[in-house]
Amino acid sequence: MSVNITVKNATKRYGQATIIPDLSVDIRNGELFTLLGPSGCGKTTLLRMIAGFNSIEGGDFLFNGKRINDLDPGKRNIGMVFQNYAIFPNMSVRKNVEFGLKQRALPKAEIAAETDKFLKLVHVDQYADRMPDKLSGGQQQRVALARALVIKPDVLLMDEPLSNLDAKLRVEMRTVIKDIQKEVGITTVYVTHDQEEAMAISDRIAVMKDGVIRHCSSPQNIYQRPADIFVATFIGKSNLLRAQLVNEGERTFVEFESGYRVEAQNLRPEECQNRKVLVSARPEELLVNVRPEGEVSKGMVAVIKDSVFLGYNTHYFVKLESGEEAEIIQESEINALIAPGTTVYLTLNLKKINIFDAETEVSLMTGIMNSTQIPRSDATREGE
Repeated sequence: MSVNITVKNATKRYGQATIIPDLSVDIRNGELFTLLGPSGCGKTTLLRMIAGFNSIEGGDFLFNGKRINDLDPGKRNIGMVFQNYAIFPNMSVRKNVEFGLKQRALPKAEIAAETDKFLKLVHVDQYADRMPDKLSGGQQQRVALARALVIKPDVLLMDEPLSNLDAKLRVEMRTVIKDIQKEVGITTVYVTHDQEEAMAISDRIAVMKDGVIRHCSSPQNIYQRPADIFVATFIGKSNLLRAQLVNEGERTFVEFESGYRVEAQNLRPEECQNRKVLVSARPEELLVNVRPEGEVSKGMVAVIKDSVFLGYNTHYFVKLESGEEAEIIQESEINALIAPGTTVYLTLNLKKINIFDAETEVSLMTGIMNSTQIPRSDATREGE
């Protein structure tokens, strides 16, 4: 049985240091929910609080509405997968997967049947009689996943499970994890610091910093409409350009330090005020134009400093007249690489850029969906 996990006003302290000050979140039944953030942001601490491995200094943790704060870890019916696999080196693959079932004293026939089922599910059934040291890292992690799932836990917790694998195996295993999670339908809480990994596998992502969830939504919404500058710069790459909002009658313009101005789009009406802002433009949202000398230009003047040809795309590194630097990604054209030292003109994909208040660093855009707060039972979850 899968469960809904509710965390209300969680607090975690180590001595005088507060790691998680006051965190609330609702993790939905059957979803793959990822805690994402830099080292030390509190994501693993929160995971261990859910598991019962860390003490709870404040707040409530509930599975399907039942408070579990004081429930022993062994009674929470949780499956765990760690980054170091944590499979028993002195047991064969089959015996590793059987272990949890034997602890529950199930009949031998049921143990054999369930073990076979999950060995096949993670595609390691052909290695059932091998010892762990004869397996690759990816195969060992599949065994760890089978062992966690075979006991039919209510919740699967995964703590940086792919960090010890090479790049190719990480891509392979994240597909495996996503596919199996969907097939089994178990509520899964996944911890990682890898943004691409989180984007690839998650139903929702909670981006954390200093024990606070800064944005909680779908991967697409977090990438396209980040709630603040930290989220915008942590998820993918983002160029931050200084500018001003300028009201002229019923129209609002974004005016850059170079004097280039464009009409603002997708701003919340109440935020259309004269103020200093930061414009976040991802590398693919800046467009490079080269014009013949003497032609009247429209755009921000910049100079190509360097370029990196990566096949389908070329990355350009430029310096603007304002002194700001930016990275641009555009589709490569045959024999058309722009040479360093070339003056170019930058324009923006106005539908995709994000605008933040320069002081508060909070987004001024419409379309932000943030389901950080626990909804009332009679309320519709924001972002659903």
